[in-house]
Amino acid sequence: MIAALYVATGGTYFGLEGVDPWDVPRDARLYDGPFPVVAHPPCARWSVLAYSVRARYGYEIGDDGGCFAHALATVRKFGGVLEHPARSIAFGRFHLGRPAPWCWQRNIWGDWITQVSQTAYGHRAQKRTWLLYHGDNEPPQLDWSEPEATHQVSYGKSEDGTYWLPPLGKVESKATPIPFRDLLLSLARGARCRS
Repeated sequence: MIAALYVATGGTYFGLEGVDPWDVPRDARLYDGPFPVVAHPPCARWSVLAYSVRARYGYEIGDDGGCFAHALATVRKFGGVLEHPARSIAFGRFHLGRPAPWCWQRNIWGDWITQVSQTAYGHRAQKRTWLLYHGDNEPPQLDWSEPEATHQVSYGKSEDGTYWLPPLGKVESKATPIPFRDLLLSLARGARCRS
């Protein structure tokens, strides 16, 4: 069994045998084992756009109700993988290191960290992602390639007011592609962390 934490209600982790999804109504912060986890803690208050969110809405950077801290502690206690956007402010705040985009590397806490592009796993936008893996077994090699994206996740425009690439809608921008979901579940299954 794998616990999928901080996932979208009715999303790609629901209806899978051997996967226990924890969405907002279940409050993933209440998860306390015993299974390895795939954790997708909320990123709006930690992403590179967090400064804009703070300026526009008044939310403090990192004010996520303890979700990231819980996800990190849970991955370390029960094994598994945590996923967050590349350049996540949380990685700096929790001293996790800056992941490289071509290999796994160990941080000072014994976690394995890396960067992947979700285009390599079926996303239409580049969507670079940082992973933190913790477990008794070393993580496997990943697809670190960066296939060309056909779309972008944001509505940012170039200086002349045009989009670099066609923007995706909010649902598809946030969605975890099935091959990427399967990779994360495989990482969690292989962690076998002794608590």
